[in-house]
Amino acid sequence: MSRLSQINVNEATGAAAELFAAIRKAAGRVPNAYATIGTHSPGALGAALANDAILAKSSLDKADAEAIKLAVSELAGCDYCAAAHTVVGKMVGLTQKETQQIRAGEATGNAKRDALVRFVRHVAGSTGTIDAARLNELREAGYSEAQVVDTLFAMSVINFTNLVNRVNDTTLDFPALA
Repeated sequence: MSRLSQINVNEATGAAAELFAAIRKAAGRVPNAYATIGTHSPGALGAALANDAILAKSSLDKADAEAIKLAVSELAGCDYCAAAHTVVGKMVGLTQKETQQIRAGEATGNAKRDALVRFVRHVAGSTGTIDAARLNELREAGYSEAQVVDTLFAMSVINFTNLVNRVNDTTLDFPALA
């Protein structure tokens, strides 16, 4: 059960109402995570949505971006984001099995994406300067330096919602993970 209060999105006013209307138009509904963030900080929700828009136009394809979000969310222990990005991952071409393999850090058979997930899991699960060999493995898999930077941006974008949902224990409004 969520720990932070959340307004009824249909009763929101001002900036929150505008953001909720835009989300509803794009997604058909306002997910609980966005409703919670917008209730308390429309500015933070606006920034999160702007970051998602930047990521959508980045050098990463949509399936890679979702693989990054899945890997980071799983490592962070964010059940809400892992469930949400499993749904979105399937919408952008990942299979159910691939989403499970990515969350578990297992090979999917897509060597390029598997290198990306290994890199993301290493960066997310470590501290200090990353060994050059890790970066070189990603380059050798076919990722450009622009894609490396966009990968790191994607990781930072998902970290915010991971943190909110872990603190809030946001009520899941996506199918629970199997």
